[in-house]
Parts: sequence; C-alpha cells; structure tokens
Amino acid sequence: MNGITELVIDPVATTGVLSAKLWIRRGSGADPLGQRGGHQLLGSVLSRGCGPLDHVQLADLVEGCGAGLRCDTHEDGILVSLKCTQTDAERLLPILGSMLQQPHLNPAQIALEKELSLQALQRQQEDPFQRAFDGWRQLAYGQGPYGHDPLGVPGDLESLHHDHLTALADRLNDGGSVLALSGTLPEGIQTILQSCEESGRREKTSHSPDLTADPGQPDSSLTLNPVETEQVVMMLGQATLPHGHPDDLALRVLHAHLGSGMSSLLFRRLREDHGVAYDVGVHHPARQHSAPFVMHASTGVERAQLSLELLMKSWEELLDTVIAKRDLDLAMAKFRGQLAHASQTTGQRAERRAQLRGLGLPDDHDRRCLDQLDNLTGVDLRTAARQHLKKPTLSLCGPNSTLNRLESVWGNGPFPST
Repeated sequence: MNGITELVIDPVATTGVLSAKLWIRRGSGADPLGQRGGHQLLGSVLSRGCGPLDHVQLADLVEGCGAGLRCDTHEDGILVSLKCTQTDAERLLPILGSMLQQPHLNPAQIALEKELSLQALQRQQEDPFQRAFDGWRQLAYGQGPYGHDPLGVPGDLESLHHDHLTALADRLNDGGSVLALSGTLPEGIQTILQSCEESGRREKTSHSPDLTADPGQPDSSLTLNPVETEQVVMMLGQATLPHGHPDDLALRVLHAHLGSGMSSLLFRRLREDHGVAYDVGVHHPARQHSAPFVMHASTGVERAQLSLELLMKSWEELLDTVIAKRDLDLAMAKFRGQLAHASQTTGQRAERRAQLRGLGLPDDHDRRCLDQLDNLTGVDLRTAARQHLKKPTLSLCGPNSTLNRLESVWGNGPFPST
C-alpha cells in the first residue's frame, strides 16, 4: 500500500465482495502542453505490469481470482478500480500500491495502448455529437486543463514515448492519492490500512486543491464544425463552477429541472411539445475547477432552426424567470433520487468517496447538500443562473448550409457575443 496518502473505509454487509477505488490526483488536466493524452496513456499501462509482476503475471493473478481491475483517466484524476472477493483482498490490494509506485511502463505495452487510443480518437471523429462537444470544449476552455478530451489529441499522442511517460509517472503522486474501500473487509485489514492512513496524513500537506481556477472568457461565442450529414448537433453552455462551490447546488438542481428524465423541461419542450429533437439533455459533471454546464440536442436539418431557438429560449428563461414551485419541488426530488441511485452498489459508494476526497471535499458532502436543499428557492436558482450562466457559448456540427443559417439565428439572439 506504499504511496497511498488517504484512506476511506466503508464497511457494507455483502456476500463477501470488496470494491476498491484508487483516485490519483493527476488526470488529463495535468497533461503538459504538447503531451495531451499523456496521463490517459500512462493510466492505460499502469495495469500492464507493476512491482514484481509483468503484464502476463498480473493478468493471471487478477483473472485467476475472478477479480476485475481497470484504469480510467478523467480530467481531474486517474481512477483505478479493483473488485474482488473478501478472501482475495489481501493478495490483490497491494497491486494498487505497486501500480502507483512501481509501474513497468514496458515500451511494447505503451505502443499497443497508444495505437488503441489513436483508434479511439479516430472513431470519435466519426461521431457528430463528439465533434460538437470537442468544439464547445475548445471554445470554452482553450488551452486550459479541460480544453481537450482525456484521450488527448492525435498529434500530441503520436509523439509520446517511454521517456515522456516515465517523467509523468515520477510525478504521479505529487498531489497525493485516495484509496476508498467499500464492502466486506477481511479480518485484520483495518490495522494495515490504519497504519497507512497515519503515515499518509503526514504526506498530504503537499496537496492543496485550487477551486478558483478560471478558464477565462472565450474569444468567440460560436464555433462551427461542418459535416455532410442529415443530422445537426448543438451544444449550448458555459464553464461554471467547481464541485463544492456554494452555488454548485443551485446549478445541480437546475440540471435536474432541465435535463433529468422525461418530465424535464428540455424533453417536454423539444420532444413532446414540438417533436424536433432525437435526443436532448444537460451535461454538468463534477469537476475540481470550472465545470461545464451544457444543454445539448440532436435534430434533423429541417428542424434545426426551431431546435436552436427553443434551446436559446430555455437558457434565457433561467436568467429571466423564477422556476415555479411545482417544478422546483420536482427538480429537488430528482436530485435526491440521483444521489440515492448513485450509492446502490459498493463500487458506486467507493468511487463517490474517493472522488470527494480527491476533489478536496468532506466525506459527508452529499448529506450536507441534502440538508441545504429545502432552503433553496426559485429566486436562489435564478440568482445563481444570472451570476454563472450569463455568457453561454454555442457549438454546432452538421451540414454547412444549415450551420450558416443557424449562425444568423445565434447572432440575432439575446446573448452578447464575446
């Protein structure tokens, strides 16, 4: 368990199953300029040999126990997930420390994972939804930490080699890491983990999350991505707040109101009332810095103008009107339900606890949000929207002739261009 600086233990009565989530506080947002995709590539090779085990031996150990091991790179961290039985935990948990401190970084495995990442990026370019989001992300964040997909960009990724990953691995635990365990714990594991936690507390002083990082104002409010299809994808949104900001709860309730379920405003307005969109929703993930708040819709070219007008109207209403009491109560109920649904399995519980610690938030953050929920009013939501959603930007992907028409609609709309 060497190198893990924080531990969270969540005993849950299960049929002998243990979920472990290791959150390493260096994700794609820490990619050096010119090496975008470096941490994703590093994360993908962490499970291909570490400590005394090469990639074959590691796979044999994990699969021989019937366990699961994977690594996923996010903007704010690398998440290593291990799920195993209680009886195998003591054999498998040390792997997590070895991945953090002693990754093999075999050149052949790096080359294999790099090729897989390049193929994934190529497939993304065939998806209009992904192209529209990439355009919005670049517009909103530019060269900032959230300005690229965790997979990276092809040019940077192709140039990465063993020395680059070695340098990134040497700094992998600079911000510290969090190990969260949820499920049935083997006997004696608490003592081992407690000693790790006590030593980790002395190391944690180097980590001080910056919750004030600001991507700045975009140079433009619109980006167009021409693709000759019969589909138009639109992304309307703004970089907003870090998870845990005092106004974050208000935006999460607005998220539930706008895009959660078939009773949400966007679903009713664009699909049921007007039948103009194949798919609608809102993207507002938890981030350490300025999180995206994005309405999105996919529609046909013949209905693209009305779809955009309805999205713009919905956004403008956030700033100008107070949400009705019935809609507010429904959004709050959805928010409560989302928290409950996200804590049903040991894997979900461990991941949420690791994420909260990784973002510098207390373990009871979600409970505090629930306690504050009843004090929120429609006026509070409008005030938060006016402060944090007043300058949205738009990304469009679709046929060029349609995009030119939509550009005029946006230019004549209510939102000031930057």
